[in-house]
Amino acid sequence: MYYADIKQYDVANGAGVRVSLFVSGCTHHCKGCFNKETWDFHYGNPFTEAEIEKILAYLEPDYVAGLTLLGGEPMEPVNQEGLLPLLRRVHERYPQKNIWCYSGYLFDRDIVGQMCKESETTKELISYIDILVDGEFIQEKKNLKVNFRGSDNQRIIDVKKSLETGEVVHWDGEIQ
Repeated sequence: MYYADIKQYDVANGAGVRVSLFVSGCTHHCKGCFNKETWDFHYGNPFTEAEIEKILAYLEPDYVAGLTLLGGEPMEPVNQEGLLPLLRRVHERYPQKNIWCYSGYLFDRDIVGQMCKESETTKELISYIDILVDGEFIQEKKNLKVNFRGSDNQRIIDVKKSLETGEVVHWDGEIQ
């Protein structure tokens, strides 16, 4: 897996101060994408143990709420393989911190409805994610007034509650 950037301090992509990892590689190719360079699966640098250690160190301060995954597309199969070791380590070391993920794939149809059924990696990866912002960016539905989303069609999903209930539960603005 390759990555485009690691932001030590990010307040735009999830609740609170966050560490954000922008992965490379995306097959959605949304019209109006703000990060077109990350469509290329080999853009940026290889994601190695050194980057995992850097992210873990960035997450250490108490004021950092958690980690955000975006890109590119974190849920592309090759990116899932690269992200799984990171999420295992974050979950183990910082169980009190939350993990957000931005994906153009739909949670119920694509991720749970298909990917989780076909891949143990997806099943494990999604178990570590607290909040998922799903749906492709649609330029015609762009809305600068909505928090943590680019377009009105995107949903902010409480993954844990959704997996428990078996239906999509929208995030209520609280993180447990």
